[in-house]
Amino acid sequence: MATTPTPITVILSPAERAARGRNARSRTPRSDHGRFEAPADRPDPVEVIGRQSATRLPELVPIRYGRMLESPFRFYRGAAAIMATDLGALPDTGLTAQLCGDAHLLNFRLLASPERHLVFDINDFDETLAGPFEWDVKRLAASLAVAGRANGFSAKEQNATVRACVRAYRERMGVFAGMNTLDIWYAQDDADRLRELTASSMTKEARRRTAQATERARTRTHLQAFERLTRVTAEGRRIAPDPPLVTPLRDLLDDPSDEERQLRAVVDGYTRTLSSERRHLLRHYRLADAARKVVGVGSVGTRCWILLLLGRDDEDPLLLQAKEAQDSVLAPHTRGPRYDNQGRRVVEGQRLIQTTSDIFLGWTHTVGLDGQGRDFYVRQLRDWKGIARPETMDPVLLGLFARLCGASLARAHARSGDPIAIAAYLGGSDRFDRALTGFAQDYADRNERDFTALGAAARAGRVPTASL
Repeated sequence: MATTPTPITVILSPAERAARGRNARSRTPRSDHGRFEAPADRPDPVEVIGRQSATRLPELVPIRYGRMLESPFRFYRGAAAIMATDLGALPDTGLTAQLCGDAHLLNFRLLASPERHLVFDINDFDETLAGPFEWDVKRLAASLAVAGRANGFSAKEQNATVRACVRAYRERMGVFAGMNTLDIWYAQDDADRLRELTASSMTKEARRRTAQATERARTRTHLQAFERLTRVTAEGRRIAPDPPLVTPLRDLLDDPSDEERQLRAVVDGYTRTLSSERRHLLRHYRLADAARKVVGVGSVGTRCWILLLLGRDDEDPLLLQAKEAQDSVLAPHTRGPRYDNQGRRVVEGQRLIQTTSDIFLGWTHTVGLDGQGRDFYVRQLRDWKGIARPETMDPVLLGLFARLCGASLARAHARSGDPIAIAAYLGGSDRFDRALTGFAQDYADRNERDFTALGAAARAGRVPTASL
Protein backbone atom coordinates (compact mmCIF):
# COMPACT_ATOMS: atom_id res chain seq x y z
CA MET A 1 0.00 0.00 0.00
CA ALA A 2 1.46 3.35 -1.02
CA THR A 3 1.73 6.06 1.58
CA THR A 4 1.47 9.80 1.13
CA PRO A 5 4.27 11.70 2.91
CA THR A 6 3.94 15.07 4.57
CA PRO A 7 3.54 17.65 1.77
CA ILE A 8 6.52 19.76 0.76
CA THR A 9 6.26 23.25 2.28
CA VAL A 10 8.18 26.45 1.76
CA ILE A 11 10.10 25.98 5.02
CA LEU A 12 12.19 23.18 3.47
CA SER A 13 15.38 24.43 1.86
CA PRO A 14 16.68 22.96 -1.42
CA ALA A 15 19.32 21.08 0.56
CA GLU A 16 16.66 19.57 2.83
CA ARG A 17 14.53 18.60 -0.15
CA ALA A 18 17.51 16.94 -1.80
CA ALA A 19 18.27 15.08 1.43
CA ARG A 20 14.68 13.88 1.50
CA GLY A 21 15.10 12.44 -1.97
CA ARG A 22 18.38 10.69 -1.14
CA ASN A 23 16.89 9.32 2.08
CA ALA A 24 14.13 7.70 0.05
CA ARG A 25 16.76 5.31 -1.30
CA SER A 26 16.81 3.69 2.13
CA ARG A 27 13.07 3.14 1.88
CA THR A 28 13.26 1.80 -1.70
CA PRO A 29 16.75 1.38 -3.22
CA ARG A 30 16.88 2.22 -6.91
CA SER A 31 17.98 -1.32 -7.74
CA ASP A 32 14.74 -2.63 -6.20
CA HIS A 33 12.84 -1.24 -9.18
CA GLY A 34 14.64 -3.67 -11.46
CA ARG A 35 12.29 -6.61 -11.31
CA PHE A 36 8.66 -7.62 -11.11
CA GLU A 37 7.56 -10.88 -9.57
CA ALA A 38 3.84 -11.49 -9.21
CA PRO A 39 2.97 -12.52 -5.65
CA ALA A 40 1.21 -15.81 -5.01
CA ASP A 41 -1.96 -13.98 -3.95
CA ARG A 42 -2.06 -11.75 -7.04
CA PRO A 43 -5.69 -11.19 -8.09
CA ASP A 44 -6.91 -12.96 -11.21
CA PRO A 45 -6.36 -10.37 -13.99
CA VAL A 46 -9.55 -11.45 -15.77
CA GLU A 47 -11.53 -10.77 -12.59
CA VAL A 48 -9.89 -7.35 -12.19
CA ILE A 49 -11.05 -6.38 -15.67
CA GLY A 50 -14.41 -7.98 -15.02
CA ARG A 51 -15.05 -5.78 -11.99
CA GLN A 52 -14.48 -2.74 -14.19
CA SER A 53 -16.74 -4.12 -16.90
CA ALA A 54 -19.56 -4.54 -14.40
CA THR A 55 -19.82 -0.73 -14.21
CA ARG A 56 -19.95 -0.30 -18.00
CA LEU A 57 -22.75 -0.38 -20.56
CA PRO A 58 -23.29 -4.15 -21.01
CA GLU A 59 -23.93 -3.94 -24.75
CA LEU A 60 -20.49 -2.35 -25.26
CA VAL A 61 -18.44 -4.58 -22.95
CA PRO A 62 -17.87 -7.25 -25.66
CA ILE A 63 -16.24 -4.55 -27.82
CA ARG A 64 -13.85 -3.77 -24.97
CA TYR A 65 -12.80 -7.38 -24.63
CA GLY A 66 -12.56 -7.79 -28.38
CA ARG A 67 -10.22 -4.83 -28.67
CA MET A 68 -8.05 -6.03 -25.79
CA LEU A 69 -7.69 -9.42 -27.46
CA GLU A 70 -6.31 -7.98 -30.70
CA SER A 71 -2.72 -7.96 -29.40
CA PRO A 72 -0.67 -7.85 -26.18
CA PHE A 73 -0.15 -4.11 -26.75
CA ARG A 74 -3.88 -3.45 -27.05
CA PHE A 75 -4.42 -5.58 -23.96
CA TYR A 76 -1.86 -3.47 -22.10
CA ARG A 77 -3.70 -0.29 -23.05
CA GLY A 78 -6.87 -1.64 -21.44
CA ALA A 79 -5.17 -3.16 -18.40
CA ALA A 80 -4.39 -0.06 -16.31
CA ALA A 81 -6.41 -1.50 -13.41
CA ILE A 82 -4.33 -4.68 -13.43
CA MET A 83 -1.06 -2.76 -13.38
CA ALA A 84 -2.30 -0.40 -10.67
CA THR A 85 -2.97 -3.44 -8.51
CA ASP A 86 0.52 -4.75 -9.21
CA LEU A 87 2.22 -1.42 -8.52
CA GLY A 88 0.23 -0.85 -5.35
CA ALA A 89 1.62 -4.08 -3.91
CA LEU A 90 5.25 -2.98 -4.40
CA PRO A 91 7.43 -0.90 -2.08
CA ASP A 92 7.46 2.72 -3.26
CA THR A 93 9.65 5.79 -2.85
CA GLY A 94 7.11 7.92 -1.00
CA LEU A 95 7.96 10.77 -3.40
CA THR A 96 4.61 11.76 -4.83
CA ALA A 97 3.46 13.72 -7.86
CA GLN A 98 0.16 14.09 -9.66
CA LEU A 99 0.20 11.00 -11.85
CA CYS A 100 -1.26 10.53 -15.29
CA GLY A 101 -2.22 7.09 -13.98
CA ASP A 102 -2.11 5.50 -17.43
CA ALA A 103 1.14 6.80 -18.90
CA HIS A 104 1.57 4.37 -21.78
CA LEU A 105 3.22 5.74 -24.90
CA LEU A 106 0.00 6.35 -26.88
CA ASN A 107 -1.20 8.77 -24.23
CA PHE A 108 1.50 11.24 -25.30
CA ARG A 109 0.82 13.23 -28.45
CA LEU A 110 0.90 16.53 -30.30
CA LEU A 111 -1.80 18.98 -29.19
CA ALA A 112 -2.90 22.54 -29.80
CA SER A 113 -2.24 24.98 -26.98
CA PRO A 114 -4.85 27.69 -26.24
CA GLU A 115 -2.49 30.09 -28.06
CA ARG A 116 -2.74 27.86 -31.19
CA HIS A 117 0.80 26.50 -30.89
CA LEU A 118 1.57 22.84 -31.49
CA VAL A 119 3.00 21.19 -28.37
CA PHE A 120 3.83 17.69 -27.14
CA ASP A 121 2.06 16.63 -23.95
CA ILE A 122 0.11 13.98 -22.06
CA ASN A 123 -3.44 13.66 -23.36
CA ASP A 124 -5.28 11.14 -21.15
CA PHE A 125 -6.17 11.81 -17.53
CA ASP A 126 -8.99 9.38 -16.77
CA GLU A 127 -6.88 7.73 -14.04
CA THR A 128 -5.04 10.80 -12.74
CA LEU A 129 -4.37 10.87 -9.00
CA ALA A 130 -1.50 11.72 -6.68
CA GLY A 131 0.88 8.82 -6.10
CA PRO A 132 4.53 7.68 -6.18
CA PHE A 133 6.23 9.23 -9.21
CA GLU A 134 7.78 5.94 -10.30
CA TRP A 135 4.39 4.36 -11.03
CA ASP A 136 3.97 6.53 -14.13
CA VAL A 137 7.57 5.89 -15.19
CA LYS A 138 7.09 2.13 -14.87
CA ARG A 139 3.82 2.21 -16.82
CA LEU A 140 5.54 4.13 -19.62
CA ALA A 141 8.68 1.98 -19.62
CA ALA A 142 6.75 -1.28 -19.80
CA SER A 143 4.60 0.06 -22.66
CA LEU A 144 7.75 0.65 -24.70
CA ALA A 145 8.92 -2.92 -24.14
CA VAL A 146 5.48 -4.26 -25.13
CA ALA A 147 5.44 -2.06 -28.26
CA GLY A 148 8.99 -3.09 -29.17
CA ARG A 149 8.04 -6.74 -28.97
CA ALA A 150 5.01 -6.11 -31.18
CA ASN A 151 7.38 -4.63 -33.78
CA GLY A 152 9.70 -7.62 -33.63
CA PHE A 153 12.58 -5.67 -32.05
CA SER A 154 15.36 -7.64 -30.41
CA ALA A 155 15.69 -7.60 -26.62
CA LYS A 156 18.70 -5.31 -27.02
CA GLU A 157 16.67 -2.86 -29.11
CA GLN A 158 13.78 -2.96 -26.64
CA ASN A 159 16.13 -2.27 -23.74
CA ALA A 160 17.76 0.62 -25.57
CA THR A 161 14.34 2.20 -26.12
CA VAL A 162 13.39 1.87 -22.45
CA ARG A 163 16.73 3.27 -21.30
CA ALA A 164 16.37 6.23 -23.67
CA CYS A 165 13.00 7.05 -22.11
CA VAL A 166 14.05 6.72 -18.48
CA ARG A 167 17.32 8.56 -19.04
CA ALA A 168 15.41 11.46 -20.63
CA TYR A 169 13.09 11.52 -17.60
CA ARG A 170 15.99 11.46 -15.12
CA GLU A 171 18.12 14.05 -16.88
CA ARG A 172 15.28 16.48 -17.43
CA MET A 173 14.18 16.12 -13.82
CA GLY A 174 17.72 17.13 -12.90
CA VAL A 175 17.35 20.25 -15.04
CA PHE A 176 14.05 21.11 -13.36
CA ALA A 177 15.66 20.65 -9.94
CA GLY A 178 17.85 23.68 -10.69
CA MET A 179 15.10 25.90 -12.11
CA ASN A 180 12.98 28.57 -10.47
CA THR A 181 9.44 27.60 -9.56
CA LEU A 182 7.68 29.78 -12.15
CA ASP A 183 10.06 28.66 -14.88
CA ILE A 184 9.06 25.06 -14.17
CA TRP A 185 5.37 25.97 -14.27
CA TYR A 186 5.67 27.73 -17.62
CA ALA A 187 7.91 25.09 -19.24
CA GLN A 188 6.34 23.78 -22.43
CA ASP A 189 7.38 21.32 -25.12
CA ASP A 190 6.53 23.38 -28.18
CA ALA A 191 8.05 22.86 -31.62
CA ASP A 192 11.30 24.66 -30.72
CA ARG A 193 11.70 22.61 -27.55
CA LEU A 194 11.04 19.37 -29.44
CA ARG A 195 13.83 20.19 -31.87
CA GLU A 196 16.14 20.90 -28.94
CA LEU A 197 15.27 17.60 -27.25
CA THR A 198 15.85 15.54 -30.39
CA ALA A 199 18.55 17.41 -32.30
CA SER A 200 21.43 15.15 -31.29
CA SER A 201 19.77 11.95 -32.53
CA MET A 202 17.62 13.09 -35.45
CA THR A 203 18.42 11.24 -38.65
CA LYS A 204 17.23 12.58 -41.99
CA GLU A 205 14.42 10.01 -42.00
CA ALA A 206 13.42 10.90 -38.44
CA ARG A 207 13.26 14.59 -39.35
CA ARG A 208 11.08 13.77 -42.34
CA ARG A 209 8.71 11.62 -40.29
CA THR A 210 8.53 14.18 -37.52
CA ALA A 211 7.68 16.95 -40.00
CA GLN A 212 4.96 14.77 -41.52
CA ALA A 213 3.47 14.04 -38.09
CA THR A 214 3.45 17.75 -37.26
CA GLU A 215 1.65 18.63 -40.48
CA ARG A 216 -0.91 15.85 -39.98
CA ALA A 217 -1.61 17.10 -36.48
CA ARG A 218 -2.33 20.59 -37.82
CA THR A 219 -4.97 19.13 -40.17
CA ARG A 220 -6.76 17.23 -37.38
CA THR A 221 -8.94 20.17 -36.42
CA HIS A 222 -12.46 20.34 -35.07
CA LEU A 223 -13.60 21.26 -38.60
CA GLN A 224 -12.20 18.02 -40.01
CA ALA A 225 -13.99 16.08 -37.26
CA PHE A 226 -17.15 18.07 -38.02
CA GLU A 227 -17.08 17.05 -41.68
CA ARG A 228 -16.38 13.41 -40.85
CA LEU A 229 -18.89 12.97 -38.04
CA THR A 230 -21.87 15.00 -39.30
CA ARG A 231 -24.09 15.26 -42.35
CA VAL A 232 -26.66 17.69 -43.72
CA THR A 233 -30.26 16.59 -43.12
CA ALA A 234 -33.66 18.17 -43.60
CA GLU A 235 -33.44 19.32 -39.97
CA GLY A 236 -29.97 20.79 -40.46
CA ARG A 237 -26.55 19.45 -39.47
CA ARG A 238 -26.79 16.25 -37.46
CA ILE A 239 -24.34 13.59 -36.27
CA ALA A 240 -24.05 10.74 -38.78
CA PRO A 241 -24.78 7.27 -37.36
CA ASP A 242 -22.07 4.59 -37.40
CA PRO A 243 -23.44 2.03 -34.95
CA PRO A 244 -22.37 0.73 -32.55
CA LEU A 245 -19.33 3.06 -32.54
CA VAL A 246 -21.36 6.26 -33.04
CA THR A 247 -25.07 6.08 -32.21
CA PRO A 248 -27.12 9.30 -32.35
CA LEU A 249 -29.40 9.95 -29.41
CA ARG A 250 -32.42 9.83 -31.70
CA ASP A 251 -31.57 6.20 -32.57
CA LEU A 252 -31.07 5.00 -29.00
CA LEU A 253 -34.58 5.55 -27.64
CA ASP A 254 -38.10 5.63 -29.02
CA ASP A 255 -38.70 8.83 -27.07
CA PRO A 256 -35.35 10.54 -26.53
CA SER A 257 -36.84 13.58 -24.79
CA ASP A 258 -35.84 12.40 -21.30
CA GLU A 259 -32.30 11.62 -22.38
CA GLU A 260 -32.12 14.94 -24.20
CA ARG A 261 -33.13 16.73 -21.00
CA GLN A 262 -30.40 14.82 -19.18
CA LEU A 263 -27.81 15.90 -21.75
CA ARG A 264 -28.94 19.50 -21.49
CA ALA A 265 -28.49 19.17 -17.75
CA VAL A 266 -24.97 17.90 -18.42
CA VAL A 267 -24.23 20.98 -20.52
CA ASP A 268 -25.81 23.38 -18.02
CA GLY A 269 -23.95 21.87 -15.07
CA TYR A 270 -20.68 21.74 -16.99
CA THR A 271 -21.01 25.38 -18.03
CA ARG A 272 -20.99 26.46 -14.39
CA THR A 273 -17.46 25.00 -13.95
CA LEU A 274 -16.01 27.25 -16.67
CA SER A 275 -14.51 30.67 -16.07
CA SER A 276 -16.80 33.62 -16.78
CA GLU A 277 -15.31 34.53 -20.17
CA ARG A 278 -15.62 30.94 -21.38
CA ARG A 279 -19.20 30.74 -20.18
CA HIS A 280 -19.79 33.86 -22.26
CA LEU A 281 -18.20 32.19 -25.29
CA LEU A 282 -20.31 29.05 -24.87
CA ARG A 283 -23.52 31.12 -24.82
CA HIS A 284 -22.96 31.80 -28.51
CA TYR A 285 -23.67 28.11 -29.26
CA ARG A 286 -26.81 25.98 -29.11
CA LEU A 287 -26.99 22.21 -28.60
CA ALA A 288 -28.05 20.74 -31.95
CA ASP A 289 -27.46 16.99 -31.60
CA ALA A 290 -25.83 14.33 -29.46
CA ALA A 291 -24.59 10.78 -29.97
CA ARG A 292 -23.04 8.02 -27.93
CA LYS A 293 -19.47 7.21 -28.96
CA VAL A 294 -17.26 4.20 -28.29
CA VAL A 295 -13.78 5.43 -27.40
CA GLY A 296 -10.34 3.91 -26.88
CA VAL A 297 -9.67 0.48 -25.42
CA GLY A 298 -9.74 0.72 -21.64
CA SER A 299 -12.60 3.27 -21.75
CA VAL A 300 -14.94 1.20 -23.89
CA GLY A 301 -18.26 0.78 -22.14
CA THR A 302 -18.12 4.00 -20.16
CA ARG A 303 -20.75 6.51 -21.13
CA CYS A 304 -19.33 8.92 -23.66
CA TRP A 305 -21.28 11.49 -25.66
CA ILE A 306 -20.46 13.65 -28.65
CA LEU A 307 -22.26 16.97 -28.32
CA LEU A 308 -22.74 18.99 -31.51
CA LEU A 309 -23.17 22.69 -30.81
CA LEU A 310 -23.72 25.25 -33.56
CA GLY A 311 -22.95 28.96 -33.50
CA ARG A 312 -23.94 31.58 -36.08
CA ASP A 313 -25.15 28.92 -38.54
CA ASP A 314 -24.89 25.20 -39.39
CA GLU A 315 -21.30 25.66 -40.59
CA ASP A 316 -20.06 27.16 -37.31
CA PRO A 317 -19.58 24.08 -35.10
CA LEU A 318 -18.23 23.25 -31.69
CA LEU A 319 -17.84 19.52 -30.97
CA LEU A 320 -17.58 18.57 -27.32
CA GLN A 321 -17.01 15.18 -25.75
CA ALA A 322 -18.74 14.45 -22.44
CA LYS A 323 -17.07 11.38 -20.98
CA GLU A 324 -18.03 9.49 -17.85
CA ALA A 325 -15.41 9.66 -15.11
CA GLN A 326 -15.23 6.75 -12.70
CA ASP A 327 -12.92 6.19 -9.75
CA SER A 328 -9.24 6.16 -10.68
CA VAL A 329 -7.70 2.69 -10.85
CA LEU A 330 -5.04 4.09 -8.49
CA ALA A 331 -7.53 5.03 -5.76
CA PRO A 332 -7.55 1.69 -3.88
CA HIS A 333 -3.76 1.79 -3.66
CA THR A 334 -3.12 5.34 -2.43
CA ARG A 335 -4.03 7.44 0.56
CA GLY A 336 -4.29 10.71 -1.28
CA PRO A 337 -7.27 13.10 -1.38
CA ARG A 338 -10.67 11.76 -2.38
CA TYR A 339 -13.05 13.61 -4.68
CA ASP A 340 -16.81 13.96 -4.49
CA ASN A 341 -16.87 14.30 -8.28
CA GLN A 342 -14.60 12.14 -10.45
CA GLY A 343 -15.00 14.54 -13.38
CA ARG A 344 -13.53 17.25 -11.21
CA ARG A 345 -10.65 14.90 -10.30
CA VAL A 346 -9.85 14.44 -13.99
CA VAL A 347 -10.06 18.14 -14.79
CA GLU A 348 -8.02 19.32 -11.80
CA GLY A 349 -5.39 16.65 -12.43
CA GLN A 350 -5.14 17.62 -16.07
CA ARG A 351 -4.82 21.31 -15.27
CA LEU A 352 -2.10 20.54 -12.75
CA ILE A 353 0.20 18.52 -14.98
CA GLN A 354 -0.65 19.56 -18.55
CA THR A 355 0.48 22.92 -19.89
CA THR A 356 -1.97 22.95 -22.82
CA SER A 357 -5.37 22.39 -21.23
CA ASP A 358 -8.38 22.85 -23.49
CA ILE A 359 -10.25 26.11 -22.90
CA PHE A 360 -13.53 24.16 -22.78
CA LEU A 361 -12.36 21.69 -20.12
CA GLY A 362 -14.90 21.28 -17.32
CA TRP A 363 -16.96 18.76 -15.35
CA THR A 364 -20.46 18.00 -14.14
CA HIS A 365 -22.71 15.45 -12.41
CA THR A 366 -26.03 14.11 -13.58
CA VAL A 367 -28.58 11.42 -12.75
CA GLY A 368 -29.34 9.03 -15.59
CA LEU A 369 -32.60 7.43 -16.61
CA ASP A 370 -31.67 4.43 -14.45
CA GLY A 371 -31.58 6.70 -11.41
CA GLN A 372 -27.82 6.37 -10.99
CA GLY A 373 -25.72 9.49 -10.48
CA ARG A 374 -22.70 9.79 -12.75
CA ASP A 375 -19.80 12.18 -13.08
CA PHE A 376 -18.59 13.52 -16.43
CA TYR A 377 -15.79 15.66 -17.71
CA VAL A 378 -16.13 17.67 -20.91
CA ARG A 379 -13.57 18.80 -23.50
CA GLN A 380 -13.31 19.52 -27.21
CA LEU A 381 -13.52 16.36 -29.29
CA ARG A 382 -10.46 17.10 -31.40
CA ASP A 383 -8.17 20.05 -31.92
CA TRP A 384 -4.79 19.61 -33.60
CA LYS A 385 -4.12 16.14 -32.21
CA GLY A 386 -1.28 14.07 -33.62
CA ILE A 387 -1.36 10.41 -32.55
CA ALA A 388 1.76 8.25 -32.62
CA ARG A 389 1.82 5.06 -34.68
CA PRO A 390 4.43 2.91 -32.94
CA GLU A 391 3.81 -0.03 -35.27
CA THR A 392 5.37 2.03 -38.10
CA MET A 393 8.50 2.96 -36.11
CA ASP A 394 11.91 1.38 -36.39
CA PRO A 395 14.11 1.12 -33.26
CA VAL A 396 15.71 4.53 -33.86
CA LEU A 397 12.39 6.35 -34.27
CA LEU A 398 10.75 4.57 -31.34
CA GLY A 399 13.77 5.45 -29.22
CA LEU A 400 13.41 9.08 -30.23
CA PHE A 401 9.70 9.04 -29.37
CA ALA A 402 10.55 7.37 -26.04
CA ARG A 403 12.87 10.27 -25.20
CA LEU A 404 10.11 12.77 -25.89
CA CYS A 405 7.68 10.86 -23.68
CA GLY A 406 10.18 10.56 -20.84
CA ALA A 407 11.06 14.26 -20.95
CA SER A 408 7.39 15.27 -21.13
CA LEU A 409 6.52 13.07 -18.15
CA ALA A 410 9.33 14.66 -16.14
CA ARG A 411 7.89 18.10 -16.88
CA ALA A 412 4.44 16.97 -15.69
CA HIS A 413 5.85 15.52 -12.46
CA ALA A 414 8.06 18.56 -11.83
CA ARG A 415 4.97 20.83 -11.94
CA SER A 416 3.07 18.79 -9.38
CA GLY A 417 5.75 17.10 -7.28
CA ASP A 418 9.14 18.03 -5.86
CA PRO A 419 11.72 17.97 -8.67
CA ILE A 420 14.62 18.50 -6.25
CA ALA A 421 13.71 15.45 -4.16
CA ILE A 422 12.92 13.27 -7.18
CA ALA A 423 16.14 14.29 -8.96
CA ALA A 424 18.16 13.58 -5.82
CA TYR A 425 16.59 10.13 -5.57
CA LEU A 426 17.34 9.36 -9.22
CA GLY A 427 20.92 10.65 -9.01
CA GLY A 428 23.40 11.24 -11.81
CA SER A 429 24.20 7.63 -12.70
CA ASP A 430 22.19 5.30 -14.91
CA ARG A 431 21.28 2.95 -12.04
CA PHE A 432 17.57 3.81 -12.17
CA ASP A 433 17.59 3.60 -15.98
CA ARG A 434 19.03 0.08 -15.91
CA ALA A 435 16.65 -1.00 -13.16
CA LEU A 436 13.59 0.13 -15.11
CA THR A 437 14.82 -1.84 -18.12
CA GLY A 438 14.65 -5.02 -16.07
CA PHE A 439 11.22 -4.10 -14.73
CA ALA A 440 9.90 -3.35 -18.23
CA GLN A 441 10.97 -6.76 -19.53
CA ASP A 442 9.53 -8.59 -16.53
CA TYR A 443 6.26 -6.74 -16.83
CA ALA A 444 6.06 -7.29 -20.59
CA ASP A 445 6.34 -11.02 -19.83
CA ARG A 446 3.56 -10.69 -17.25
CA ASN A 447 1.41 -8.75 -19.71
CA GLU A 448 1.73 -11.53 -22.29
CA ARG A 449 0.62 -14.13 -19.73
CA ASP A 450 -2.35 -11.96 -18.73
CA PHE A 451 -3.24 -11.50 -22.40
CA THR A 452 -3.18 -15.28 -22.83
CA ALA A 453 -5.38 -15.67 -19.75
CA LEU A 454 -7.99 -13.31 -21.17
CA GLY A 455 -7.96 -15.24 -24.45
CA ALA A 456 -8.54 -18.48 -22.57
CA ALA A 457 -11.39 -16.86 -20.64
CA ALA A 458 -12.98 -15.73 -23.91
CA ARG A 459 -12.73 -19.20 -25.43
CA ALA A 460 -14.26 -20.69 -22.28
CA GLY A 461 -17.17 -18.25 -22.43
CA ARG A 462 -16.21 -16.37 -19.24
CA VAL A 463 -16.13 -13.06 -21.10
CA PRO A 464 -18.11 -11.94 -24.16
CA THR A 465 -16.25 -10.58 -27.18
CA ALA A 466 -17.06 -8.65 -30.35
CA SER A 467 -14.70 -7.48 -33.08
CA LEU A 468 -15.09 -3.82 -34.03
